[in-house]
Amino acid sequence: MTLELPEAHTIIDNADCLHDEQEVLAAIDRLGVDITKRMSSSNPIVYTIMNGGLIVAGHLLPRLQFPLECSYLHATRYRHETSGGALNWLVPPRDDMKGRSVLIIDDILDEGHTLAAVIDHCKKLGAKEVLVAVLVDKLHNRKAPGVSADFVGLAVEDRFLFGCGMDYQGYWRNTLSIYAVKGL
Repeated sequence: MTLELPEAHTIIDNADCLHDEQEVLAAIDRLGVDITKRMSSSNPIVYTIMNGGLIVAGHLLPRLQFPLECSYLHATRYRHETSGGALNWLVPPRDDMKGRSVLIIDDILDEGHTLAAVIDHCKKLGAKEVLVAVLVDKLHNRKAPGVSADFVGLAVEDRFLFGCGMDYQGYWRNTLSIYAVKGL
């Protein structure tokens, strides 16, 4: 179901801003420093998970001060809904990652089921190591077993979030601030 434009405006107008643009960009700066320290000599392939990771990767990749290859993949469980379903590979990874370090960039680590499937897939394709960078790690204890992020920009309370790659029914990925929907 697509939101009507007035409803999309109402969502952001009534949302709580948890982290403004300045805080988000500072978190991305920290991610860039941490990832550069850890991966600068690993010759990684960096995969952005679409669509959520697009905004984060666009800001993060220029902060990675080392040679890398970049690509994208698209696996989703949400399809503009507010809760996840079965994993659907729209674009699987296509690069030869055998023996390579892989960095996955995504917007959020919530429950982590999609991320777990992506990590497992990369390992099956022969990745030497798979590291994960997320802008947001949502604070709760419902995460898939064994799933965590190696690099985290911000830890955020357990609410329905949008902004900086995260969407509300397909809208508001494009804002650099992070919001929580009132009542969710």
